[in-house]
Amino acid sequence: MNNKIDRRRFIGTSMILGAGSMVLPNACSAGASNKDEGYYTVAQKNGRWWLVDPAGNHTFSIGLNHIDPAAIRYLASNGIWEEKYDNSMEKWLPKVKEDLRDWGFNCLGWEQEVVIITPEMHRHSRSFTFEEYQWLDMPYFHLLPVIESHQWEWETKLPDVTGKAFEEWCDYIARDKCARLKDDPKLIGYFFTDCPAWIHSNKNNDWKAPMLDPELEKTESGRKEIFRVASIYYKTIVDAIKRYDPNHLICGDRYEANAPISKEVLRAAMPYVDIFSFQCFGSVENIAKKMAYWGNYLKKPVLLADSMISAVENHGWPPKQDLLQDDIQYGEVMKELRKIPECMGFHLCGAYIKNNARRYGLLDIHENLEETTEGIKKVNIEQSEWVRVSGQ
Repeated sequence: MNNKIDRRRFIGTSMILGAGSMVLPNACSAGASNKDEGYYTVAQKNGRWWLVDPAGNHTFSIGLNHIDPAAIRYLASNGIWEEKYDNSMEKWLPKVKEDLRDWGFNCLGWEQEVVIITPEMHRHSRSFTFEEYQWLDMPYFHLLPVIESHQWEWETKLPDVTGKAFEEWCDYIARDKCARLKDDPKLIGYFFTDCPAWIHSNKNNDWKAPMLDPELEKTESGRKEIFRVASIYYKTIVDAIKRYDPNHLICGDRYEANAPISKEVLRAAMPYVDIFSFQCFGSVENIAKKMAYWGNYLKKPVLLADSMISAVENHGWPPKQDLLQDDIQYGEVMKELRKIPECMGFHLCGAYIKNNARRYGLLDIHENLEETTEGIKKVNIEQSEWVRVSGQ
């Protein structure tokens, strides 16, 4: 098989290809696949966009985000990490897979977990290695650290994304990460920046300003400049990725749907991005409204890449008290996403294990189920059944 798949040509012709139906709840899993079966892609069928797995099944990405074993290494965890897993990621990750599949998740959305949130430091855990993804042995997305322009990042100076140094950095990132992942049929695609601050900032990182002056949005010449810079940014990143990995989907930046988003940035991304990804929090109505708007505007696959609603009143970020996933409203969001023909997935803002920074998860630090985890499982199984019927 020629591994250098032309995804855009595939999208245009995929409607004439046969495809199987999704089996629940683990249809997204490609653990038994080999590279001769191909890679994930996207296609339209029955009036909506779907993620298509290497076996040809039309699927809806039901992912869990934020999976970090350090949460069971607290002293209060009473030695679970050593006694149960023998200080081994290789022994722990199959347990993660077992739990995710049991709860109806069919992929890992984004593993990195927030570990400290203060005015001076806001850090995440490291990403998984190639070997760790193999031990996990289920479909996954991978975020590439191309630029620290996250809206939550307030320690790093922004580079000139039109300069030679950024080009060299992107080549290194692709050489280091993508070259190792390129033949893995379990990899779905690559994210870039989480909540990029293209034309917005927040109170903690306003010292470094947005990537581009939001005043540029007000004039034709300014909008042209936004488009020019963003075009270079996306082309540089994607050229680097495709140099080492021509096989996997480009899922691009994970835009903050509750902040200003420049349509010039999205227009610049259009030739390079296969799936447009959004973080969106708030009410069911807010999430549905924002995702429907961007899906209709883009007319391309969109992913709700990070979202949750707390069953406990949330008094801001970082959390001041322990929170809890609202399984009822999770189900309502999932139902709303079914109405959006461009939406091909929902990744729950986990976490897998509740740590002392995020203060919510599906397990506690003793690996006990949180009280709404079974409700989350029920929603996921119902969603998989909807996919089985709708994706045939």
